[in-house]
Amino acid sequence: MELDDSALRVKNKLVYYQISFRQLSVLTVLLPLVALVLCFIAAYTFQQNEIHETHCKVYNVIPSISAITGISPERYLWRISIALHLGPRFLIASVYYNYYSNRVRAFVPKNEQEWFSKLVQLCYWLNIVEISSLMGVTYISNQDNYPVHEKIFITFMISSLVYMLISLMVFRRTHLSMTKVQHRSFIIKKVLFITSIVCTAGLVIFFMKHRLFCHDLAFSWFALCEYIIASANMGYHVTVFLDFPKEVVTIAPVALLGGIASEKDE
Repeated sequence: MELDDSALRVKNKLVYYQISFRQLSVLTVLLPLVALVLCFIAAYTFQQNEIHETHCKVYNVIPSISAITGISPERYLWRISIALHLGPRFLIASVYYNYYSNRVRAFVPKNEQEWFSKLVQLCYWLNIVEISSLMGVTYISNQDNYPVHEKIFITFMISSLVYMLISLMVFRRTHLSMTKVQHRSFIIKKVLFITSIVCTAGLVIFFMKHRLFCHDLAFSWFALCEYIIASANMGYHVTVFLDFPKEVVTIAPVALLGGIASEKDE
């Protein structure tokens, strides 16, 4: 529908806030990424004795994420970044749920729609569990309560990997014919998922070597796998800017969503 000048003025006046969904998604991922880098640099420079201490008291060169984000003052930077990160993540999870639900109804044969609708729901709740687990491992550090921290971390890892797998299945089934951008998004997701699986296997192996056999540098290899997994997880979620390149988040009266003709009549 074409809008005249007066209609556009009304529309602009009623839109209280608007941000590119692409910009929001990139900013959301940059928050923990930048905080993690700063925490690593600060902790490695000024607090090496604290971050290199391990269960077995063996030689270690790479601290874990829990080590660099669980000490002061780095913990405050990390917790602030995650606090700002969580809100948009819940929003993005809901956007993906509605996006995939609409595509299932539009592009999946009727005899498969019920099954893929359930997968979309499962995908959504796994995403919610992953985000909630991230909150848990952030605010319950390994120094505060290691057993609880460990269990929440395991929950995060499992929910993250299963979410990646199911979202790949749903994405592929609802995008039988892909644009170049959609294909790029799918390939990036697939590569990052495989990377996460391989590094998770390494994470488990090196953790067992560290805990059971106290091998030198085993914990460093564990930590390296952890950083790669964290980077792959961030990369996977930042592909939202490829899936929604032109969408915006808008705060405006509900009436504006159905057009502004009614606003002109007032």
